Amino acid sequence: MRWTFDFMLGLVGLLVILGLVAWGIYYTVKKSYDPGKMIFKLAVTIPLFLFCIWVAVKMGPMGPFLIALMGVCMSFMWVPHLSEIVSSPLTNMFDGGEERPDDKPFYSIATAKRKRGLYHEAIAETRKQLKKFPNDFEGVMLLAGIYAENMKDVQAAENILGQYCVRPKIADKFIAVAWTTLADWHLKISVDVDAARVSLQKIIDRFPETELALRAEQRLAHLVQTEKILLEQHDRQAMALPEGVKNIGLMDSTTFLQPQEIDPGRLAAAHIKHLETHPHDSEVREKLAVIYATHFRRLDLATMELLYLINEPRHSPKQIAGWLNQLANFQVELGADIETVRVTLEAIVNRFPDLPLAEVTQRRLGRLNAEFKGKEKTPGVTLGVYEQNIGLKYGAPGKN
Repeated sequence: MRWTFDFMLGLVGLLVILGLVAWGIYYTVKKSYDPGKMIFKLAVTIPLFLFCIWVAVKMGPMGPFLIALMGVCMSFMWVPHLSEIVSSPLTNMFDGGEERPDDKPFYSIATAKRKRGLYHEAIAETRKQLKKFPNDFEGVMLLAGIYAENMKDVQAAENILGQYCVRPKIADKFIAVAWTTLADWHLKISVDVDAARVSLQKIIDRFPETELALRAEQRLAHLVQTEKILLEQHDRQAMALPEGVKNIGLMDSTTFLQPQEIDPGRLAAAHIKHLETHPHDSEVREKLAVIYATHFRRLDLATMELLYLINEPRHSPKQIAGWLNQLANFQVELGADIETVRVTLEAIVNRFPDLPLAEVTQRRLGRLNAEFKGKEKTPGVTLGVYEQNIGLKYGAPGKN
């Protein structure tokens, strides 16, 4: 009974040792940069090790000499690995150790072929990378770009982006960029404003009440003007130019030749009409506020337009802070009291304390008394009936 117990204990110990040796061999081969070479070294070392044990038992006095000779031979194979094991804790701090770089697609070959005009080969190279990384945004846009920009096949590009945008786990910003880029291709390549409008509308429908949708709405607001420019370029007709002024060097004055500025009232009316259809066009609304403040000196109307932009939650903090700062400038120029300006500037600091503009605003608040000191009150401007009611024809912007 005692013999059976000792035999089982020895067998378990032997299996444990063999398991550790096998695991060590597997780990060594797996971590090696050249597994084939490592397997060859192990295939040579293990028989030599067993031979050394046999020599130590059978060869008597010659055994240590032969073992030392074989040890020298094995040292040539294993000293580089042993030194690496010893020094790796220090070197890993600088080179990242055994951590392998993340796998990622490489499009350099496809890009080079595209630049050389080898579009079909570039498409094949891009698809080869996308087969490994099907959701890679850079590769999808590269593939669609080759079709649209180089092969003038916008429909193929639309099919590629359409398949990409319906996949799960695609970031919202990538989808928005894809449809926006497709809209640009429809405009520049196929001159199809309706298709561009459909692409932008997809962003609005998919991400309602978001900043992405707001940007798409602003792009839609400018499509009408874009369509006019594209059609003029497409259907350009010869223009009859009037005869130039003769003897211009003998005239006392050439003031009449200078281009006339657009009447601010007409420009404001055009902006108002545009905003009735596209109330979220922040660029046009900001221009309208500037016209109210600089040409008509109507702080109330300029404030109304800027507050509409400031209170729109989908705008970025940087934009809102900029409009608050612009409102403060209008208040200073148009005679608002110091407390009104202070409240406007403090709104920037309170709402966006982490923005660099908040620090600049803090410094301006410290100089606000000096800014107002000695400032003469701007004389009032008598306005006609039209100017007094300008901008009020469509009511408050928020009621559209």
